Amino acid sequence: MAKKEKQEKPIKGPFKTSREKLRKIKSKNFLLAFLIDTVVIIVSALIISFVIKSFLIRSFYIPSGSMFDTLQINDRIIVNQLVPNIVPLERGDVVVFKDPGGWLGSTPEEPAGDVLSQIGGFISSVVGLTAPDNNQHLVKRVVGKGGDRVICCDLDNRITINGKAIIEPYLAKGSNPSNTEFDVIVPKDSFWVMGDNRGNSEDSRYHPDTPGRGFVSKSYVVGRAFVISWPFTNFTWLDNYPNVFKDVPAPKP
Repeated sequence: MAKKEKQEKPIKGPFKTSREKLRKIKSKNFLLAFLIDTVVIIVSALIISFVIKSFLIRSFYIPSGSMFDTLQINDRIIVNQLVPNIVPLERGDVVVFKDPGGWLGSTPEEPAGDVLSQIGGFISSVVGLTAPDNNQHLVKRVVGKGGDRVICCDLDNRITINGKAIIEPYLAKGSNPSNTEFDVIVPKDSFWVMGDNRGNSEDSRYHPDTPGRGFVSKSYVVGRAFVISWPFTNFTWLDNYPNVFKDVPAPKP
């Protein structure tokens, strides 16, 4: 005898009622069904984008020339937000961080605009097309991390880290490692950051009188920039130049 085919168990309860109602509505009105499906797709996409932006990656644009020639004005970069809380931040990384206090001065608030503009701005920020708080962040390169002694400069005009001189190929053409002398020891869970365009970058060197004394605490770091995403002609992965720092010894305890 032929085996009886297994029959699916009927769906009981409120889920069955809701599904049947939705099926009846769709069968009666194609346009309404199309609208319902479209809304579900849009809402799902917004939720996914919100989760990604909140916990994984974010987009920022470059407002100044402090990172020439690595980053150009109006370049858009993608930032890995798992750094540094899950993945450690290393020397050479291009880092995005919130103002530790006193670096940017006071920034005027932008007018709120009408309701439609606010809704459009919210949606575009959720999907990563805009970054409303972009002007509250900075982008620099990590040169020293917790415990490092960073000095400028040795007799050959090179920065030294824990006594080891480094040659920096990412510097803008014609830039010196620094026109300002300094000798600092980076506090634990903090970073010494500098722009690649050293002659036009108000970085750690110029903020000794701020609350953080020029250092950027880990708590202010948003993440590590790893790619230039726009304009497409500038698309490239951002290098952290491990060979520059590979021979730097560990800081003395």
